[in-house]
Amino acid sequence: MAGYDPDILKKGLKVVFCGLNPGISTESSGHSFSTPSNRFWNVLYLAGFTDVRLESKDEPRLLAYGCGLTTAVRRPTQRASEISAGEFRDARAALEERIRDFAPRSIAFLGKRALAEMLQASDVAWGRQPFDFGGVPAWVLPNPSGLNRGFSLDALVRAYVTFRLEIER
Repeated sequence: MAGYDPDILKKGLKVVFCGLNPGISTESSGHSFSTPSNRFWNVLYLAGFTDVRLESKDEPRLLAYGCGLTTAVRRPTQRASEISAGEFRDARAALEERIRDFAPRSIAFLGKRALAEMLQASDVAWGRQPFDFGGVPAWVLPNPSGLNRGFSLDALVRAYVTFRLEIER
């Protein structure tokens, strides 16, 4: 879809969820997390970020819940593994600027890879990071992609509930 924008943002949100990059299916549908196997929308609902289970076409409604979306790398790919470490490093300045401009209360990276590559770190921990990113507290949550089967739905929900409770304090 021409003109697809991975950003669902406004100033002062509770959290901006940051995906790795748009998938080809996301670009073609025009909506984030649109693959049926992706658990993002279900996890947000089950973790209490929304009071209804939104669908990808409802993504603008996230703003009413104090949540936004962006991606680390803007280039769509079939698989995130197609993004090089250099692309993540090159994307860091623009992402930090976007976060500074919109000034959410937190950023949550969906998966470890983008942040680890941006920092040129061999690994990053799950949860709250010991530093800010773009001037706001940074978190790393499990990626809800259907390809990430290292986390069950229950484990994803627990991680997102823990995060939600922390940022709502």
